[in-house]
This record gives sequence, C-alpha cells and structure tokens, in this order.
Amino acid sequence: METEQDYQVLLYYNYVHIDDPEAFAAAHLKYCKELGLKGRILVAEEGINGTVSGTIEQTTAYMEHMHADPRFEDMVFKVDAHDKHAFKKMHVRPRSELVTLRLEDDINPLETTGNYLEPKEFYEALQDENTVVLDARNDYEYDLGHFRGAVRPDIQTFRELPDWVQENKEMLEDKKIVTYCTGGIRCEKFSGWLKDEGFEDVGQLHGGIVTYGKDPDVQGELWDGQLYVFDERISVPVNRKEHVIVGKDYFDGEPCERYINCANPECNNQILASEENEHKYLRGCTHECRISPRNLYVKEHNLSAEEVRERLAAIGETLPETTTV
Repeated sequence: METEQDYQVLLYYNYVHIDDPEAFAAAHLKYCKELGLKGRILVAEEGINGTVSGTIEQTTAYMEHMHADPRFEDMVFKVDAHDKHAFKKMHVRPRSELVTLRLEDDINPLETTGNYLEPKEFYEALQDENTVVLDARNDYEYDLGHFRGAVRPDIQTFRELPDWVQENKEMLEDKKIVTYCTGGIRCEKFSGWLKDEGFEDVGQLHGGIVTYGKDPDVQGELWDGQLYVFDERISVPVNRKEHVIVGKDYFDGEPCERYINCANPECNNQILASEENEHKYLRGCTHECRISPRNLYVKEHNLSAEEVRERLAAIGETLPETTTV
C-alpha cells in the first residue's frame, strides 16, 4: 500500500550555459519519460528550471543523474514528500529565458544579483522597520499566502514587475530592499535588475519560500497563509508554528484557501472560492462568465436553461431569454 513517503516532488533551477536548448530538451524529455517522471521543465541557453514528481526511487535516480553532469553538479533540489504524482504529464520545453522578464538588456544572475539572505537573516529583515520586503510573485500567489508586512505588487505576470517598480519608485528609494519568491529563481534576476536600476542595498531570500519553510531555526515563522505552487497540489503549508488564513473568498470575502478557475474558458480567471460559492455562482467570476454559452460548470453538471435561471435568480441575476446553455 502506497503511503505519503512513496513519492517526491523536486523543485530546482540552475543558471548555467546550455549550448543547444532544443536538443537538450528533446533528449531530457526522453530520459524523464523512460524514468517515469512527470512534471514541467524549461531549458534555455541560460540554464534549467524544473518541477518534477515521481517515486523516491525515480526522483533519487534523477538527482544522481543530474549531479553527474558537471553543469549541474552543485544544483540544489528542494524535496517535498507526496502521496502521488503532482503532474499529469511530462513536459520539457526550450525557452528563450527561464523566467519571463523580456528586458531590453537581460540580466545574467551569475554576474549581477542581490545579496543572498539565509532564512534566519531574512527572518530578521522581516522585523526591520527600515527594510522594504517586496514580493516578487504574482498577485494571486500573494493573495493565498505571503510574508507578514510584505508589499504586494499589483501584477498578474512576472514581466509586469519592472514597470510596477518604476511606477512605485518613491516607496523603494533609499531603502534596504529584500525580495522573495517561491524557489528563488525569479529573485535571482529581479534582484539583479534592481541593482542595475540603481538600488544599492538589495537582498533576496536564498532558496525562496520553500527553503524558508523547511529551515529548522525559523520553521516558516512570519509567513501567513499557504504557498501557491504550480502543480496539482496548488498549495502547500510553510509556517510550522501557526497557520493564519489570509486568503479571502472572491464572492463573500470569507477566509478561504481554495483556488478554482472561472468556468468560462475565455476568461479562466483564478479565484479563491468555497465549494458552496462555486456551486452558487456557477463557477463564474462575473455575470457574463456565468451566462456564457461556453460555461464549463453548466456543461459538467448538465444544467438546463431553467436550472441556470433559478441559480441566477437566487443571487439576484437573470438569464436573458435569448441565451442558450
């Protein structure tokens, strides 16, 4: 019988030159499939960034295989126990860059990056009133969980972050800045970009939130909520001392840590919602999404037009007579 210890999820990255990303990606995909792994790996000339899942035997073999390659011999793997695969398929894709910033002048983290802060140092920085703690993730990641007192950039994609900084420069000028992200890879480039922009005192959480949560000294303290992860788990705990829910239900503002995607595939907006409100609002984030002819919730539950009208009437909305479901 399988237990929680039978599978592992590996999170890793390494900035190192790879000559032919397309050829590497094709060969690496073949190897991962033969090994039985599932996950998502990006390969670029600047390095590799991946999350994969598999049995302990499979993931151990993978780590040994990667460490045997001189390019990845020092690569750090962040390991989480799990009870099954965290992905449905295995993808290895070549990309122009590992994290999408699309800068006119790209940043090489091997040359320019912020000072590494180990978890204990970052914990102390969180309590320093002269330090600005800047979340380098997207808004929906922040809304599920974040460090106490961290600044929430109003962005939906990482490439929007530089523009947001330029628009909010006064907040950061002449301040000590520390930034953080899930596993550390986004901060490697973002902190380097901050330095290139003239911010002098820039630090980053070494190893990201994942490493912080596993550190025996801090045990995830001063983190509130859950950590958003890009696999089927969706969220994982960080703070091992106390759990404070910061997520709020999109519909009623009640505490919530359950993410769903809007049922209108043209929208697909990711929102926090209880199971009750998912049904109540037909998994639609707006009235337009609820009455969309393509609403997947309506199709999945085989709801008739009359049933949809009744659901909408219960929340004070109507279904136009000309609308078909």
